[in-house]
Amino acid sequence: MNKASTYGLQSIFGLQGRTALVTGSSRGIGAAIAQGLAAAGAHVFVHGQSHKSSNRTVAAIRSDGGHADPVSAELGKPNSARRLVEQCEDQAGRLDILIINASAQINAPLARVTPEDLDVHFNVNFRSTVEMLQSCLPPMAARRWGRVVSIGSINQYAPKPVVTLYAATKAAQHNLIQSQAREYAGTGVVLNTLAPGLIDTDRNVDRKQQDPEGWKSYTERVNWMGRAGVPSEMVGAALFLASDACSFMTGETVNITGGV
Repeated sequence: MNKASTYGLQSIFGLQGRTALVTGSSRGIGAAIAQGLAAAGAHVFVHGQSHKSSNRTVAAIRSDGGHADPVSAELGKPNSARRLVEQCEDQAGRLDILIINASAQINAPLARVTPEDLDVHFNVNFRSTVEMLQSCLPPMAARRWGRVVSIGSINQYAPKPVVTLYAATKAAQHNLIQSQAREYAGTGVVLNTLAPGLIDTDRNVDRKQQDPEGWKSYTERVNWMGRAGVPSEMVGAALFLASDACSFMTGETVNITGGV
């Protein structure tokens, strides 16, 4: 008998019949995770600031035989995150998996941070998380199954000064995940954080183009592997955290950093 049959890997890691929302999934890490969840059998809501921005990820999922629909919301606006979850619940009848990936990151040392910068970080990275959890957790608990995965950052516990606000709001976001993990631990709903290190996404495009040698030097010393990660390397951990395999793990952080 092969091990897949012995251990029921499809039933443990498969997401057939599950519905997922991945915020900020029009590109980068979010797009990779959305495609991974769909490949595992989930019906995925692909979120962007507009339906148009999500169409590429939706098309990629559908071309591979998966199920996906675009949804849009500007998460920096009050109540938009709440309405986004409610829309998915209404459209699909349930929301089983929430991947909180969308975030704001404005690089500046604290002395140069503006009140507008503070508002953006707080609203997108923290307040929208509060709204989504308020909307999704009670229905998940009533159904006795749910998975919430917050895409955090190595900066949440090892902050760099240039990303002070991003790091602080990511730390606050994980604190919120931990508190609700404890609150909902007996309901079949688990909440965890996936914390990447340096990942080569479009956030780094300007830096790479403006100073390619500096980028190369930085990536060679940023971690033990001497390179930036790529979005697809986040998918395996996200699938674990979103599946039945994660039934006895909550309030934790999975670090994917290349070694630090």
